[in-house]
Amino acid sequence: MTVVHVEDLRAVAGERVLVDGVSFALAAGRVLALVGASGSGKTTTGLALLGEHAPGVTVTGRVSVSGRVGFVPQQPAGALNPVRRIGGVFREIAAVLDGDPESLIATALRRARVPAELLRRFPHELSGGQQQRVVLAQALVGDPAVVVADEPTTGQDPITRAEIVDELASVAAQGVAVVLLTHDLDVVRALADEVVVLRDGRVAEAGPVALLDAPRSPYTRALVAAQPRVTVPFDGAEKPPLVQVNGLTARHRKTVVLRDVDLSLGAGECLAVVGRSGSGKTTLARCLSGLHARYDGSIRLAGEVLPRSLRRRSRTQLAAVQYVFQDPRSSFDPNRTVLAQVARTAVRLSDGGEEEALAGLAAVGLDEATVRRRPPGLSGGELQRAALVRALLARPDVLVCDEITSGLDTLTQASLLDLLADLPCAVVLVSHDLAVVARLADRVAVLHRGDLVEHGPASAVLGSPTHPVTIGLLGRAMEQEKRT
Repeated sequence: MTVVHVEDLRAVAGERVLVDGVSFALAAGRVLALVGASGSGKTTTGLALLGEHAPGVTVTGRVSVSGRVGFVPQQPAGALNPVRRIGGVFREIAAVLDGDPESLIATALRRARVPAELLRRFPHELSGGQQQRVVLAQALVGDPAVVVADEPTTGQDPITRAEIVDELASVAAQGVAVVLLTHDLDVVRALADEVVVLRDGRVAEAGPVALLDAPRSPYTRALVAAQPRVTVPFDGAEKPPLVQVNGLTARHRKTVVLRDVDLSLGAGECLAVVGRSGSGKTTLARCLSGLHARYDGSIRLAGEVLPRSLRRRSRTQLAAVQYVFQDPRSSFDPNRTVLAQVARTAVRLSDGGEEEALAGLAAVGLDEATVRRRPPGLSGGELQRAALVRALLARPDVLVCDEITSGLDTLTQASLLDLLADLPCAVVLVSHDLAVVARLADRVAVLHRGDLVEHGPASAVLGSPTHPVTIGLLGRAMEQEKRT
């Protein structure tokens, strides 16, 4: 039975055409993936299934859905109320639906494989994978006919990503249609029955998921070819340390999240920090950049101890260590233009200005008309590139990148990786994507529950891993590649 029918969908914002003539149908229990570069129209199409659209967007065409639609957002933390326990929100959702609330909640938890004890927790007490499963369970309250999942595996380690794929496959097996918006072609191959490739708001190619193995469209072929692979890199010459981390033990309130970590990084080198969700990767990155001050031990840059707090760092120290966040939308003021915010870094930290900002943005494919918009007018991939340029305008010695490739299509990701590979500064790369790690890293540090369990040259860690966590992460990543 067909539960989703989209015919000649068109979305326009002013003079910009966001979606132009998109059509598809989806039966119950089937999974359809919408893929394409940032700005191709995936999110606009997904919102249309919910009967929603961004402010200032006019939508025409026919969208028919037989039943209720559940939604799983790209950033689960943003969909969870930080000051309320999980259970209270579930009960609020169930109260407006027909049926016994407790029964509806219990059924949704079972279908999403969420333990009932998580209902007593606050969102910050959950790992990223647990948060993603909770928002999936919330979407399943009330037995929807369709679930729209927007980048559900973004920022997840290979093991958690495989678990989320299994959970969505289980939901589809229960007769729910799933519309998957994603850049991850491995996830598409593992989960989808059908795929629609979008380019500039139009359908470039559509059909069974097997089309990714023999694409007809040059654009689809380019997307597939740009996908990075897990390979063992060659060793480079060892460089004297620029960054030295000694005895770092960090806390969130009374909870120790990093224990006695020792690391070093040379000028121009890339250190990849990997591990499962909740292992302490982002906390380490925030300590380096002065965003997390509750730690013991020391962090030195060129032999000088960096103050723990960002507020106590000098202008030179602020410029020397720059941070690019995983979620670019949270790091931009929605009420000011992107150009104004990017240029502000050049003005404050490197004596540059708007012209330098425009040149840097143009170098990553963002023209002046685009960056003179406010952040809601740009795609996630466009904002991520703008955030990277903003950090680089400070001319840092160390660039800390927290999962900055996780929400990008393969073509945009490939261009960003080329940019990062050519940077003269040292790079600390927090990533779950081992193909990206293999492409960039000189050294790899593996964290597990706050402990540094493996650390060394990328060739050794990726080529001959010794810790079970590293072996498990690599094993999952290689399994996903074998499906391609």
